[in-house]
Amino acid sequence: MAQLSLAVLGGSVCLLGLSGCGVNGSTSVNAAQLRVIDATPDAGGIDIYAGSNVLTYNLGYGTITSYIPMNPGTYTLAADATGTKTALSSVRASLLNGKQYTLLFSSVAASLQAQVLTDQSQPAPTGQIALRFLDEAIYPGALDVYLVPNGSTIDKVNPILTNLNFGNTPTYLNVPTGTYTLYIVSAGTVVATTTVPMYTGASTTYPSGSARTFVLLDQQILTTPSVQVVMANDYDSATATQ
Repeated sequence: MAQLSLAVLGGSVCLLGLSGCGVNGSTSVNAAQLRVIDATPDAGGIDIYAGSNVLTYNLGYGTITSYIPMNPGTYTLAADATGTKTALSSVRASLLNGKQYTLLFSSVAASLQAQVLTDQSQPAPTGQIALRFLDEAIYPGALDVYLVPNGSTIDKVNPILTNLNFGNTPTYLNVPTGTYTLYIVSAGTVVATTTVPMYTGASTTYPSGSARTFVLLDQQILTTPSVQVVMANDYDSATATQ
């Protein structure tokens, strides 16, 4: 059975060679915010552009950049093979002032897909957290996702997502604030106390009002298909409590 491992990445990539670490000198005060996720397992490093401006060079698989301030407007956002002008994929998107976005590159290099997702930039409802799961793992097949509260076990709860497939249409799910362990199993698994999940995360406390995105990725190994999970902070309230 495939094994999963957890990596929590909070990259600090910013614009290279541009004033103020933003496109056309934008700042976070009057800007859209854009981060980039490289979820393509075989493209190698990629260079990311907004029009003719470079957002980051040599972005690696499984990397999530920090948010980059962008002047509001419409952009052609593209990925080139690192050090070349070989275009792999592009998407045209309008970025609005005060909004947060994720530029996601996924699938294999031969059919690389680019899409822009709108991220949650406001608190979850009182007493809740907002979680979004992006299945960008090509090879393991459909998955069920469990979020098990502290003190409980996987056989005592229902999955929060079932039959999650590659390229799923992402939405945020609101769940009560608390401490949880993330488990992932093959879709349709009838769990019991003896079930060995494909993936078991660390027990994590999520601040009230926070929003998180989890990205499921293929693990780069030479034997059986496997998945890794990266987590990104979408939103934390300035007054967040555990």
